[in-house]
Amino acid sequence: MPQDLQLLNPAHPGSFVRDDIIAPLGLTVTRAAEILGVTRAALSAVLNARAGLSPEMALRIEKAFGVSMETLLRMQTNHDIALTRRRAAQIDVARYHGEPATFT
Repeated sequence: MPQDLQLLNPAHPGSFVRDDIIAPLGLTVTRAAEILGVTRAALSAVLNARAGLSPEMALRIEKAFGVSMETLLRMQTNHDIALTRRRAAQIDVARYHGEPATFT
């Protein structure tokens, strides 16, 4: 995939965890959830990009599978930024051009 396309549409970290961690280990979602100490529903929501990856879930994945939480959270942030940029035209805010504040 060209780098420009990756920046416009970065993968949700859930697909990375599903495809590059859980599947190669031969784990079911239920078993992976047990290992992580979370519900199957909570893990499934992240793996299927129906929920964002929380810092706590990222730490659980780091502890269980060795992928740094910083890497996972950067993936989540990049994904969130791309989604928000796509909606930029729908967010109606004008640039502020007022006087700078003075503090006494």
